[in-house]
Amino acid sequence: MENLRHFLSFLLFLGFLFHEGKVAAAFKKNQDGSEEWGYVEVRPKAHMFWWLYKSPYRVEDLNKPWPIVLWLQGGPGASGVGIGNFEEVGPLDTGLKPRNSTWLKKADLLFVDNPVGTGYSFVEDKKLFVKTDVEAATDLTTLLIKIFNRDENLQKSPLFVVAESYGGKFAVTLGLSALKAIEDGRLKLKFGGVALGDSWISPEDFVFSWGPLLKDVSRLDDNGLEKSNSLAQKIKQQLENGKFVDATNSWGELESVISASSNDVDFYNFLLDAGSDSVTLSVMELGLFKEVAMKRYSKYLTSSLRSKSPSPGGDEILTNC
Repeated sequence: MENLRHFLSFLLFLGFLFHEGKVAAAFKKNQDGSEEWGYVEVRPKAHMFWWLYKSPYRVEDLNKPWPIVLWLQGGPGASGVGIGNFEEVGPLDTGLKPRNSTWLKKADLLFVDNPVGTGYSFVEDKKLFVKTDVEAATDLTTLLIKIFNRDENLQKSPLFVVAESYGGKFAVTLGLSALKAIEDGRLKLKFGGVALGDSWISPEDFVFSWGPLLKDVSRLDDNGLEKSNSLAQKIKQQLENGKFVDATNSWGELESVISASSNDVDFYNFLLDAGSDSVTLSVMELGLFKEVAMKRYSKYLTSSLRSKSPSPGGDEILTNC
């Protein structure tokens, strides 16, 4: 109930910010100061929303300052405040229940809706939407200046920019932009580094890696691998010809082919099928998976020695397991 009250208070705060379609520069804290949120006008009539959680697990150590993680979502245009926070690493899940695996156990968390136009971030003129990664990084740098320069306590903690999917491009460009702002004296911040997870930064390399990887872990057979590689080659050619829309459509086709050929593999965890929740898998279930996997591999080795059967990704092995 307490979590629900905090969340409703947050929504009411958003309502108070708006008046006749405009938003005032504002920073808000909850009662114990463990959460802060608000808007920064990163450019005239361009407003970016942010939400900072201060960890209850914080340990004060002069030799190892407690870090802050800035989480950047992908898309581009996916909400960090919504997805990264409530669906992935924040303190509460989408049902407003405490998340045991929250990253608050290791760091303070800063979520933003980036770029402007995403989530609660907005522009008063559609011409103000960003058109390049560099423009997005400039807005994010302005956000950091407004948040960190006013708070000496935040300046004591190293900031690590962590990103997934297309957020990887945002993270790298932001890192360069932030470092320059620090060198120029415009940003008061200890920059810890950049961490990229499943970052969508080289589509051509990635689509060529999917088939062989899934074949090696027995999620694709020979036919699935051939279809995957064929579509990857098609995507490469489309990219070289500047047909980016066609390449994006082919990428979607590739994902469909892989799903159909792999019993709907989870693209974020190839050990699972799509729809499975890796976070909630019990230790018993994981143990059972390992046991089944070992039996399958043992059967493959025995079969291979006896009949020189195909690799573990072949149809014969999978149907006999």
